[in-house]
Amino acid sequence: MIYDFDTPVERFGTDSIKWNVKEGELPMWVADMDFKTAPEIIEAIGRRLEHGVFGYSGIGDEWYEAYINWWATRHGYKMEKKWLMFTTGVIPGISSTVRKLTTPGEKVLIQTPVYNVFTNCAVNNGCEVVTNPLKYENGSYSMDFDNLEQKLSDPQVTLMILCNPQNPAGRIWDRETLAEVGRLCHENNVTVVSDEIHCDITTPGVSYVPFASCSDICRDNSITLLAPTKAFNLAGLKTACISVPNSRLRHKIWRAINTDEVAEPNSFAVTAAVTAFSKCGEWLDQLRKYIYTNRVRVTEFIKENIPVLYVVPGDATYLLWIDISKTGYKSHYVAEHIRKTTGLFLTEGVHYGTDGDDFLRLNVACPKVTLEDGLQRLKEGILRLNCDGA
Repeated sequence: MIYDFDTPVERFGTDSIKWNVKEGELPMWVADMDFKTAPEIIEAIGRRLEHGVFGYSGIGDEWYEAYINWWATRHGYKMEKKWLMFTTGVIPGISSTVRKLTTPGEKVLIQTPVYNVFTNCAVNNGCEVVTNPLKYENGSYSMDFDNLEQKLSDPQVTLMILCNPQNPAGRIWDRETLAEVGRLCHENNVTVVSDEIHCDITTPGVSYVPFASCSDICRDNSITLLAPTKAFNLAGLKTACISVPNSRLRHKIWRAINTDEVAEPNSFAVTAAVTAFSKCGEWLDQLRKYIYTNRVRVTEFIKENIPVLYVVPGDATYLLWIDISKTGYKSHYVAEHIRKTTGLFLTEGVHYGTDGDDFLRLNVACPKVTLEDGLQRLKEGILRLNCDGA
């Protein structure tokens, strides 16, 4: 079956956070795709809707089997049923984990630039954030292990939140890198929370590496957050999974998500996840190809038409990390200027840490006609930036 990703979907008036913009503006910021989810999921939810009774829902065997089979087939990693727990979202799961495994005043380590809500999860639970900035050299990112080891040696650092694959740069961490993170955290008694929500949106032919698969140390000292929500555009259905192989750690997380009341599904959460992982592999493969062509188009367009910008290469997510350092301006000013002059709404890089201030983040999960509109607006905005800033 050939799926349609070219037809725009009208999202104004649907209470969409992404599209809560002024008339004439084009939002290409938050990690929310402008495609309908897979028709198989829509049909399955429709059948559940027709039933007409929406009482309390539980978790059946098919939910566990869907996750286990998908990760074994797609990512070469065999999970066990007893490891898995339902939660209403990756962020609720991370927040509950921080609350359970730390005490106020302790420190949580993150690697900037990174998804800003990691900071909120720590600060909102009374913890201090410690950063291990990624190294940006020759147009790509890597981990600074010397700095990481130094930061982890602080006994007040008790938790590390890992972004795997990395958001916003789209970096897929290799097995050796992740194993070294696991080794250093284990030696310093720091537990790893691995956010792997973007793992299924990768370049065709490329897969990510599950952190827990890298070594016995990584497996036994980690909590992994998984979900179909990014890959299948299901964020509004509040459906995710926590995988914890270590039994003592798993019991603590089970208590945490139940205490926080984020362990029960709504009437559609299980249906959507099971259908996505059981019946929508071909839809996802076609989506990945479509997003990849959009990535290539943006990279080539910027190289040819806006050479003052540089797209950081990435193999994961539908988010492009654009280096604006040669403009001589910082991200807040550039993003604000582009939105004011063209209506194009991008995310300013400083949102992900001060070391992201030379970047903008652009979402390419949209029909090609929308993408072309965005590219022309970006070009106009940068040209007018240079003129207005002269």
